[in-house]
Amino acid sequence: MDKAERRQALLRAARTVFSEKGYHEAKVDDIVALAKVAKGTFYLYFPDKRSVFGELVRGLFSRLGGAILRVDPSADVEAQVKHNIRAIVAVLLDDPALTSILLSHAAGLDPAFVKELRAFRQEVKVLLQQSLTEGQRLGIIEPGDTELYATFTIGALKEVLFENALEDQARPRERIVTALYDLLRRGYLRMDPATGLAAQRAEGERAAPGAGDASAEAPERVSPARGRRARSRD
Repeated sequence: MDKAERRQALLRAARTVFSEKGYHEAKVDDIVALAKVAKGTFYLYFPDKRSVFGELVRGLFSRLGGAILRVDPSADVEAQVKHNIRAIVAVLLDDPALTSILLSHAAGLDPAFVKELRAFRQEVKVLLQQSLTEGQRLGIIEPGDTELYATFTIGALKEVLFENALEDQARPRERIVTALYDLLRRGYLRMDPATGLAAQRAEGERAAPGAGDASAEAPERVSPARGRRARSRD
């Protein structure tokens, strides 16, 4: 086994130990016993338990970042948003140990690690906030404070994941995805799946004349009723 493989074996063992015992009760002895390596080998790769957990968390954030795709408002917005929600939920539910520790208040952990956890959670919030800001630019997110939108969304997701972990039988993932999408659609998501207004706005922006024309200004929000009247006149 080369160095890279041994490092991955330690990370896999650490993930299992954290999942079974939680961060506070997990010991380096538990990790090396499961990885079937000497304790000294662990310290060749990681200075302490916190560092190996931190690497696992960074991997989780990397997967979260890769899960969020840029939404094209000219295509099926509902399908794209649901894809993003589905991908994020999958990343978090597939790593329940890390997710539960990250979303908890980290009671009983050492202060330095609590500070690190808060920084990680802030990174998730910033990642979501950036996506929401981009959504506002595309016209599919309501104007408003994207930082608060991100906080509300993470709070809802956090409660869903905690409840899911406590249930004797976990909810189907697609049920979670549908419920979260419905919540967003009634909140800051700016589109009507029945009329495809997000796609209509995107088409209108592409067809808009130059900046010197008064009609090139940002399009106003069009109600479904007005849209139907306009189509009937055509």
